[in-house]
Amino acid sequence: MTDPAPAPPARSLYRRMGIAAAIVAGGVLLSRVLGLVRQIVFAGLLGAGATGDTYFVAFLIPDVLNYLLAGAYMAITLIPILTRRFATGDEEDAWRAFWAIARPLAIGITALVVVAMPFVEPILRAIEPGFTDAQVANATRLTRIVLPAQIFFILGQLLTAVQYARERFVIPTLGPLVYNVAIIVGGVLGAVGRDDPGADGFAWGALAGAVLGIFALQAWGAWRAGLRFPVGSIRKHPAFRRYFALAIPLMLGQSLVVLDEQLGRSFGSLVGEGAVSWLTFGRLTMLVPVGVIAQAAGVATYPFLARLAAEGRLKDLSAAIVRALKPVVLLSLVAAAGLMALSVPVVRVLYERGEFGGADTLATAGTVVFFALGVPLWGVQQILARSFYAREQMWAPVVIGTLATVAAVPIYWGLQEAMGVNGLALASTLSILVYTIGLAVVWYGRMGWEWARPVAASAARGLPVAAAAGFAAWGAAAWVLPAGGAGQWRSLLAALVGGVVLLGVAALPPWTRRDLHS
Repeated sequence: MTDPAPAPPARSLYRRMGIAAAIVAGGVLLSRVLGLVRQIVFAGLLGAGATGDTYFVAFLIPDVLNYLLAGAYMAITLIPILTRRFATGDEEDAWRAFWAIARPLAIGITALVVVAMPFVEPILRAIEPGFTDAQVANATRLTRIVLPAQIFFILGQLLTAVQYARERFVIPTLGPLVYNVAIIVGGVLGAVGRDDPGADGFAWGALAGAVLGIFALQAWGAWRAGLRFPVGSIRKHPAFRRYFALAIPLMLGQSLVVLDEQLGRSFGSLVGEGAVSWLTFGRLTMLVPVGVIAQAAGVATYPFLARLAAEGRLKDLSAAIVRALKPVVLLSLVAAAGLMALSVPVVRVLYERGEFGGADTLATAGTVVFFALGVPLWGVQQILARSFYAREQMWAPVVIGTLATVAAVPIYWGLQEAMGVNGLALASTLSILVYTIGLAVVWYGRMGWEWARPVAASAARGLPVAAAAGFAAWGAAAWVLPAGGAGQWRSLLAALVGGVVLLGVAALPPWTRRDLHS
């Protein structure tokens, strides 16, 4: 069966989607590279022991507060509201809608931060049962440093939504870059002159990065996109009720996507010292291709999907989703194969220095293999979830995500008992599999299964190519690496040779190029 043909008016939209995806992908790639540099600096200074574990856990409570206000979904919720007003030419009402929503959210997150401060230590004791008293004390101090950053994350999300709704993507992609640079600088400055540096410098860097990159820079970008202070009253504005009608499902039923990392941290604390760090490093390595491929496609596609939904062009909406999913699936399969094949040399090059030793490399690489299995699933759900949100159908992905999270808890528990830290990485992949299947069944059940067939056909064509490319990359890397192990430079050579072989084999079949451009 041939792919459903898009309506001619959608062709210019596809070009704009492609340009937006390229901009976002470039920004995400730079952000992920800086994120890896951040982790390299962290691993070299602090290693993967108790200090690293407490730093990563310090973000647990701040993240939960962010989730309570659906911070991860703020742009997703606000974009359709603004887009509807821009589509009708009512720009003044769009700005009234923005301020009617932003004001109570700013008050709410500030109040939550203030209320949470005294309860940080007892909460950490309850949710991290494997931590010692010293680890809890250190995590409490670090949490209180990074907690106020959530105020600026919430406001930054709203300001970013303004720019996305105006189809402006450059400045939003710069925010994470500034954030990562600030953490790196903070960590390095915090270690100057200290024989045993702690993680405080990294925490203060995170707060500074949130203020500068996530809030201040985005405020400037939103102002350039036309944001102005409201003209007239914003009391009882209908957008306020509409926003919370859309956001409440996300607040009440947090998706597996945002809770999966927390499950890994909580169960990882039961495995032993270093486990949380191994999982964090492994997950971050996996998220590099997810961000560059899937997140970029999802972020860039979403404003266009919201506009098509607002205009009632459901056939064009379905065609746009197919066009976004096919390259995401193909590239994600190749990326997953590459991560599995090159996990050891990649992790060694990225992290093995200073306090991060060879045993940490092998433990982290093991998690990368199991995390990598989920890369295509993370890619598909990025697009499918946004498809629901574009139509303002918030309950479906939330209910599916909540059920998947409930199912994930016994999966995590059982695999942690059976396989330790690798079991937790596998549990993450199995959990995202459950969530992605649920999204696909509901979405295509509503829109028609004929729209799933082109994507499934692309995946079927790409899977053997990705597998062959992965095996070839593994063989090339093994040929470069000596049997007894290798140092940094030999591992870098192995990763480069393996990567070139991976891309070369994956690019050979003509149908892979056709799927990327069709």
